[in-house]
This record gives sequence, C-alpha cells and structure tokens, in this order.
Amino acid sequence: MSRQVHKQVVIVSPALADANNGNWQTARRWLRMLPVTHSARIVREWTAADPAAAHDDVMLALHARRSAASIEAWAAERGVVSLAVVLTGTDLYRDIASDASAQRSLALAGQLVVLQALGMQALPEALRHKARAVFQSTSSRQTAAKPTRCLRAVMVGHLRDEKDPLTLMAAAQAVPAGAGIRIDHVGASLDAALGQAAQATAQACPHYRWLGAQPHEATRRRIQRAHVLVHASRMEGGAHVVMEAVCSGTPVLASRIDGNVGMLGADYAGYFEPGNAAQLAQLLQQARSTQHQADGLLARLAAQCALRAPLFAPEAERQALLSLVADLGRQP
Repeated sequence: MSRQVHKQVVIVSPALADANNGNWQTARRWLRMLPVTHSARIVREWTAADPAAAHDDVMLALHARRSAASIEAWAAERGVVSLAVVLTGTDLYRDIASDASAQRSLALAGQLVVLQALGMQALPEALRHKARAVFQSTSSRQTAAKPTRCLRAVMVGHLRDEKDPLTLMAAAQAVPAGAGIRIDHVGASLDAALGQAAQATAQACPHYRWLGAQPHEATRRRIQRAHVLVHASRMEGGAHVVMEAVCSGTPVLASRIDGNVGMLGADYAGYFEPGNAAQLAQLLQQARSTQHQADGLLARLAAQCALRAPLFAPEAERQALLSLVADLGRQP
C-alpha cells in the first residue's frame, strides 16, 4: 500500500458546537478521524485572509448553500480539484433545485459527497460522475433492557418544519391513552409555534412528553432504552439518529423519503408515508400489540436493522473519508 501523503484539511461547517446538530456532529467526527494521517481544523467560514488558511491543502465544505461563500473563496484562491462539497438534506431535496448559490457550489466542487445511497439520484445527471456516497458512522452499543409493561418510543430532532414534529404529535393524539405506548420527544424548539404545539400535545396526551434539548450522550442512552425510534422527517441527507438507533439495537419507524430509504433499504418494513400520522399511529400500535412475539413487527425490524448496521461502522467511514481526502488535489 502506498504511503499516505500528509494534507492539512479544513472542514467548513456553518454549524459549530453550539448548534449540536447533524452537520456539527459530522464535522467533529471527521476532525477526530483525520489526524491519523492528516491534520485538520474546523471553521465556520473560510477566507484566504486568515493566516491559518495558508497551510490548508484541501477543503471539505458541509452544506452547499450555507457554505457557498467559503466554497467560492476557495475555488478562486486554490482551484476546484482540492474542494469537496458535502450535501445535506436541505441541499439535495430543496436548495439545489432553486437556489443559485447552492447550484454554484455544485458546479465548483471537484468532488460531491452524499451521505446515503439514494443521494446521487437527487443530483443533476451531468454532475453525478463526481459524486460519491460516504455513510456516516457511530459507535455500536449493546442493546439495553427495555420495559415490558409498555412500548417506549422516542423521536429525536429539533423542532423545525423539515423534521415534521407535527406528524408525531398528531400520531400521539391518535394513539389511545390506554394503549400502553409512551412517547418521548427530544429537541429544542427552533420554531415558537412548534414549541407551543408540543406543549399543547403534552397537556392533551399524558403518554406524550416533550423533553426539549438534551445532551447528546443522554439522548443516546434514551435511544438505547426505547423500543423504537420514530423519524418523521420531510427531508434528510442521512440522519445521525437513524444510525445511532440501528447501532444500538433499537428499530426505527421512518418516513418513506430518500434520506431514510437510502440508509435503511428499500425493503425495510418500518416505513410510513411522509406526514401520515394515522399510519404512524397504526405502526406504533402494531409494534405494541406484537411486542412480545418472536415474529412481531419489532422483531422483524430489529433483524433488518442488524443487517444494515455494518454500513455505519466507524472504520468504514474512516476509510471512505481517507480515500476522499487522498483523491482531492489530483488532476482528473
């Protein structure tokens, strides 16, 4: 095997630690993975005027629209062959269709990175030749003991329209109070109206709790202890909480969107149509009614998730990341 050439990698992330969202989690994880063979740093915005920029060899820019200024500056100063643009869900499924800055970022990138298997299909066909998928990763955790007297579901995601928290709230209202289902909802209110809706749902439905923002480690433990993770998003680039559930032995009930199907597979049995609260409520009740059956819904979903878990292994992501960095800077 040829020796790795050392490179200084700058990761542009519009979201830093204070946001505690998926983009920040990716940036932080890549920072930790890269120093094995390279050095790396994270910035919110890149400019050539920054003294530290003189040492940067390659750029990994998260978010085509929000990092557009950094992408433009790098391309003007360093060229495009050393530039990779990592596409989020809002990039793929909203911005690149209409936002000129996002479209410009795609055109400038030497490499495009999507975070799940179906992401390339959202790209213009003329750009797919320079795209690759890099599955994100998380540590595996032993499946925690689950309560037997109820079904515990958890949804994780800040309250904003893209995550579609209203579908979970409507499903909670559709589930009978005596059904033995408990729903925890983790996430900060980024939309005042959605926060008010969560409070109203908690008052109307004793089996629904809105817990607000929680530390990442506490959230992971909550996912471990749940019987099922609910992921109702309207758009996703590749959700961290889905892989965290899969790698904790917790099955997922997910909206049938490309960002989820690209992670869980086309034949996964735990999908509901986006925005269909009645269908989600039915799946929750089916999971509860067959909770203790060896061939019940939870058991089938757990088996399917176990087959997907190797996709999200840290070493697989590290090797894909190192391959990406090695390719950046090479002339086509």
